[in-house]
Amino acid sequence: MIFFWIAATVALIALEAATVGLVSIWFAIGAAAALIAAALNARFWVQIVVFIGVSGVVLAILRPVARRLLKVRPRPTNADKVLGTICAVTEDIDNITGTGAVSAAGKEWTARSLTGVNIPAGEYVRVTSIQGVKLIVEKVPAAAGTGA
Repeated sequence: MIFFWIAATVALIALEAATVGLVSIWFAIGAAAALIAAALNARFWVQIVVFIGVSGVVLAILRPVARRLLKVRPRPTNADKVLGTICAVTEDIDNITGTGAVSAAGKEWTARSLTGVNIPAGEYVRVTSIQGVKLIVEKVPAAAGTGA
């Protein structure tokens, strides 16, 4: 049975290496524990109990910790900083012709109107979202853009 548990441990580690989600590492640890039991001349049913017990305990205790540590958190990008800002239109925004630009955060961005209305240069807009490299904007009252 020692060779069986060695093979099981190696196979489960290889399976874990081939996947990306902590799928079989818990069972590889259980198989290693059963290997130790087999090396100590434990009966087969004891080896199975050790395998199941250790796998279950390790899974129950370490998986929540591992998931918390490996959780991917979205990181805001520099582009996200322009969301909600008020900026000046530098080129007439016309969704039909696909033209328009605004100056936001010191950079020139292509822009499209959220509602589809044309917005002439010199007006102020609020950035509502980003689609690819284009800012989606909506017109704001002149007083909001000038700070008055």
